[in-house]
Amino acid sequence: MTNSTSTSSDHDTLWNLIKDMKFGMLTHRHPDGTLQGHPLTTQNKSIDEGSLLYFFISKKSEMAGRLQQDGNVNVAYADPGADSYVSIAGNATLSDDRATRERLWSPMATAWFPGGVNDPDVALLAVKIVHAEFWNVKDSKVTQLFKMAKAAVTGNVPKDMGEHKEMKMS
Repeated sequence: MTNSTSTSSDHDTLWNLIKDMKFGMLTHRHPDGTLQGHPLTTQNKSIDEGSLLYFFISKKSEMAGRLQQDGNVNVAYADPGADSYVSIAGNATLSDDRATRERLWSPMATAWFPGGVNDPDVALLAVKIVHAEFWNVKDSKVTQLFKMAKAAVTGNVPKDMGEHKEMKMS
């Protein structure tokens, strides 16, 4: 595992892992301390220099109110078929940036907000990435099973089971 400040290459790797995983599970804290998760569609076409992820949510939702009280969130992405997993910790805020909202709008968003980009219930949720961690296994399932079987026989921990990186975003 590598602990480091994010580089542009790390940024690219992070984006390449999540760009095709359309849904992230955003977890936030309730006032009583319990955690709750919501599947949300990532609206980004890329991660910008500001390390922001965007989602559309309802302004009237309980989640919108809670995020205004405590914006500490985690967004988890998983693609078990590709053995790729990403965990992002960040700070969530509701944004009034009309230009960003229009730039990110898609016909799919209209399914949730029939009034379109001007629907008064649309809120743009921006998550500023503070910390990201990813696991990306590139070996085939057969190779992975072989490495695990070898480890079980030898009593050694499996080696080289893929890329794992932890990144602090600046």
